[in-house]
Amino acid sequence: MFKSKKTKFDPNMTDTLIGEGTAFEGRIKSEAGLRIEGQMDGDIDCAGDVTVGENGIARSHIKARNVVIAGKVVGNVAASTKLTIKATGQLHGNLSALELSIESGGVFQGTSTMDAHAANADAASSEASNAGAAASPGPKDAQAAIKEPESKPLSTEGDAVAVLKTW
Repeated sequence: MFKSKKTKFDPNMTDTLIGEGTAFEGRIKSEAGLRIEGQMDGDIDCAGDVTVGENGIARSHIKARNVVIAGKVVGNVAASTKLTIKATGQLHGNLSALELSIESGGVFQGTSTMDAHAANADAASSEASNAGAAASPGPKDAQAAIKEPESKPLSTEGDAVAVLKTW
C-alpha cells in the first residue's frame, strides 16, 4: 500500500536550524547541514556542514564535514575537511581538521591535530568516552573532558563583587 522511498540528502544544504531563543538538549545526527543560532547541549554528528552563528552556544562534541564557529563552542570538534573560527567565534576544546582558519579576534583554547585520520579518531574517542567505554587510540589531550569555568570572587570590598571565570 505505502511505498518506502529513500531520500538522498544534500550535505551542502542546511536543513536543520536551532533558532535564536531556542534551547535543545540531546544528540543530533544529520545527513545534511545544521545551523545553531540558539543553545545546543549534546553531541552533533553531521555528514554535512555545521555552523554556529554569532548568538549560538554549543556545549557539544561536533563531528562534521566543515564547521564554522561564529558563536561559542565548548567541546571537541572533528571536521573532516575544514574548521573556521570567525572573529566573533570561540572554541574551548580540542580540534582535528584537514584545514584550519582562525580570523583575527577568534578564540581557540585547546590542542589541534591537522590530519585526516585524527579527525575520525577524535570523533571516535569522543563517542567512546561519552559512552563510558575504553577510548580508541589518539592523543590523551583529545580525550580530556572539557570543564566549565569555575567562579572565584576577585574582590568583596564595597557593594560590588567582581568574578573571575577560570578554566
